[in-house]
Order: sequence, then structure tokens, then C-alpha cells
Amino acid sequence: MDADFWHDRWAKQQIGFHQTDGNDLLQRHFLALNLAADARVFVPLCGKSRDIAWLLARGCRVVGIELSEIAVQQLFDEMAVVPVVSQIGPLTLYAADGVDIYVGDVFALTAKVLGQVDAVFDRAALVALPAELRSRYAAHLVAITDSATQLVVTFTYDQTQMSGPPFSISERMIKDLYAGSYDLHDLQTQDVPGGFKGKIPATETAWFLQAAS
Repeated sequence: MDADFWHDRWAKQQIGFHQTDGNDLLQRHFLALNLAADARVFVPLCGKSRDIAWLLARGCRVVGIELSEIAVQQLFDEMAVVPVVSQIGPLTLYAADGVDIYVGDVFALTAKVLGQVDAVFDRAALVALPAELRSRYAAHLVAITDSATQLVVTFTYDQTQMSGPPFSISERMIKDLYAGSYDLHDLQTQDVPGGFKGKIPATETAWFLQAAS
């Protein structure tokens, strides 16, 4: 799976992964992040997530990165906000009051460009990446955010019934990726209503990752 896959999905608006009402696990467990007023939350591979507007409405500042420029343009259009667009090295920055969204490869985003991050909300990044990229992504995320607290949403299902994305991320997988940097807490596991494709049973889990002491 490469960048062309995601560009094609957005060009054809094949975005079944987009949640029109935002993510309910974020809404239920946001307080677990224990954020101060004006905290800055990083949303990797954010698409045009409604979670961004939800976080902004709660006084957070939001920074994200997304591969598809179409998604980012639609994000600002749907928020009825006109961004300032600039070039930051290989990345394009769409910026407005309280929100900075970079367009480009997440691995091209550096700690210096990202800036201070108080927490990470990962609903669509880890589950979108094939197995061969997950270790690299997890290490990169820890490095560029300085081990910021994370709220991570994963799915678990029989991968033989569907190839993904979203991919199935087991408890063992997420511990292998993050246990060296964080204490991991399973906040809630719930069934995905109707499963995937209306027939594949699946569960969704909210993980709270707190920097290991």
C-alpha cells in the first residue's frame, strides 16, 4: 500500500473510514488525557476528521498531518474557515486560528516543525498502516512528540476475512510497539456496530498511553 492508494480513495471520495459524527471513544475518554486549557493535540493522518472541530470546541489547539490535500481542503471548507497556506520544506501547511494541518508524508514531519505537543489522538493512523510500517511509525511518533500522552483507537477482527485497512491491531501488537515508552491502559473495548462490511465481527478499543516513569 502506497500514497497512491490514499490519493485515489480521496479523489473518488471512497472514505468509508470518515466518521461524520466524530469518534465516540474520544468523546467518552477525552478527560483521561488530563489536558490544561489551550493544550495542543496532535492528530496524525487526520483526514477531514470531525474530531478536530470537537477538540477545538473544547479549548484545545490542534495540529495534524494528512497525505491528501483534498482531505485538508474539505476539512477547512466544512469548518467554514479560510486557512493561510504556506510551504514548510516538503510539507504544505494549512493554518488558521488554533489549528495547523500539514499536508504530506508523516515521516517527513520533524519535531522542530511539529512543535510542542501535549497529547496525541490517533484514531486513523496506526490502523491504516501495514505491518511493515508500524514499528517505524510508532518510533517516529514517540520521537517527534517527545513521548506525549496518547489516546489510541484500534480495531480487532479476523484479518483473514478482510485485508484492511483498517487493519486489526491486537493487544500484543500495541504492547510490542509502545510498551517500551509508555504504560498502557485499556480504557474501553466495544463492538463495532454491524461489524465491518456488515458481516465481519469487530471490536474497537481505546488505549491510554502514558509516558513510562
